[in-house]
Amino acid sequence: MIVTVTLNPAVDKMYWVNALKICDVTQEEFLTRALRSTTSAGGKGVNISVFLSRLGVENIAMGFVGGHTGHVIVRDLRDEGVTTNFVWTHGETRANVTLLEVGREHSPNLINESGQTILPEEMARFMRRYRSMLNRAAWVVLGGSLPPGVDPGVYGEMARMAKDAGAKVVLSTGGDALTRALDACPYIVKPDTREHKTFGDKELTSVDAIVEAGKDVVACGAEIVIISHDVTGDIAITRDAVWEIKASVPTSKFKNLVGADDVFLGGILYKLTQDAPLEEALKFGLAAGLASAESDEKICRNMSVIEEEMKDITVARL
Repeated sequence: MIVTVTLNPAVDKMYWVNALKICDVTQEEFLTRALRSTTSAGGKGVNISVFLSRLGVENIAMGFVGGHTGHVIVRDLRDEGVTTNFVWTHGETRANVTLLEVGREHSPNLINESGQTILPEEMARFMRRYRSMLNRAAWVVLGGSLPPGVDPGVYGEMARMAKDAGAKVVLSTGGDALTRALDACPYIVKPDTREHKTFGDKELTSVDAIVEAGKDVVACGAEIVIISHDVTGDIAITRDAVWEIKASVPTSKFKNLVGADDVFLGGILYKLTQDAPLEEALKFGLAAGLASAESDEKICRNMSVIEEEMKDITVARL
């Protein structure tokens, strides 16, 4: 069983527009009409749960939800066949907005809310449920930002609990939540570098810098560290090897990058649960992420499209 944890999920609202206009004079109204829009459950663990469910993998999604948007998330996940075990809170789950300019979909404009404040009693209720779910978990995914009110050390605590229960941990987050969890030695670490291209005090400005940062994390006890290099390339570092995963795909093919990085990680996890070699898992993961980025849907469900994408991907040792 795979358990995904998204402590700060969101409803993703995406708008496609002909052009983004910036108002530079004072006026009563300033209108940009959307050509189309979509609304769906979002957040790192949520996106991974949806992707795995579409491939027939049973999983349970956990986290906090509240208010009207919380009901949207639970409904969407259940419609996708995902089992949910969220803690309901006093507040309203956040909404994240993405603006996509036609012809420049490879450069999305994201506006993310910080999320509802979690009360101590809500956190305690979640931890009781989480501890209970670990009895069934072979893998645990800890993903995304932390909502206000949650201690940055919580992912480290949860990773240690999962490892003590015999589960492998996948960690995908950034900032203090990431650095404070490394001592728990997650099995897979994928830093979230969307906001800042840094890892701790290291600037991830080159392949050498990425490899050095990855080796530091492996030295802390992680088995696999995956760090994005560019939109169509990633670096994977293990104790024995460094891999570069690249695709020869023009960015002009991209329609929607939201969630694609989560699908990439979900694809790797999907293959590893089948005991596939890491090289195959990395290739499949990037193919799944690219297929999603090139799809009108946020998360691609078509296995034949993913397999076709794999033909344009190389995985080479550095």
